Amino acid sequence: MALNLKPLGDRVVVKPLEQEERTATGIVLPETAKEKPQKGEVLAVGPGARDEAGKRIMLDVQVGDMVLFAKYAGTEIKVDSDKLLILKESDVLAIIEEGKSSSKKK
Repeated sequence: MALNLKPLGDRVVVKPLEQEERTATGIVLPETAKEKPQKGEVLAVGPGARDEAGKRIMLDVQVGDMVLFAKYAGTEIKVDSDKLLILKESDVLAIIEEGKSSSKKK
């Protein structure tokens, strides 16, 4: 998919990751029974909001980051056949850092 969206301000474009279509016991879930995704990949980021002096405030998220976001946040759009979300950076709850150890040796 060629993404031709450039978000403005402190907005980010996220591709939500769909949930499993089956339960652990093998029951197939219809579209209406699935939870809204809250995890996705950042596809594009805006230049950042401006402070009172007019300087840009850089975003904490970058293209390629896996993020958790608020369940009903953002605006859903369709590009080709993909569902995407345009979110404000404040709707991003966390960046998922897989494979990094959080314990430190002393």
